[in-house]
Amino acid sequence: PEIRSMQSGSKMASFSIATSKRWKDRNTQEQKEKTSWHNIVIFGDGLVDIVEKYVKKGSKLYVEGELQTRKWQDQEGKDRYTTEVILQGYNCNLTLLDSRNQSNNSIDNQSDTKQDNSVSNDSLGSNSSDSSDLDEDIPF
Repeated sequence: PEIRSMQSGSKMASFSIATSKRWKDRNTQEQKEKTSWHNIVIFGDGLVDIVEKYVKKGSKLYVEGELQTRKWQDQEGKDRYTTEVILQGYNCNLTLLDSRNQSNNSIDNQSDTKQDNSVSNDSLGSNSSDSSDLDEDIPF
């Protein structure tokens, strides 16, 4: 992760994480994999300190934040867009899935920064979802 100090004196962290989707091709029965990269930006000294101390290349993470797209111009003056997952304030979650003693470390900013061992690797690693859970969130 890249750690930077802002003009205000607070710190920010930025890094990319990969997510992979695996499936079997119906026609060839061949295993396929698609990897996507996601830019993560973290504000707030508490979370940044955790990232600085514990997150390394190859670390397994679970992140929740706000998707934000920003517009910028390249050297030729062309408009470019970057979408990032922003972890800032109280509505974000960073869970370290790697641990020396096989427990999970969760930093959840929905209340105060805290350690939470209630999330299991098995529940986060599953790609299947129950569609009935999604139906409850639909407002119509």
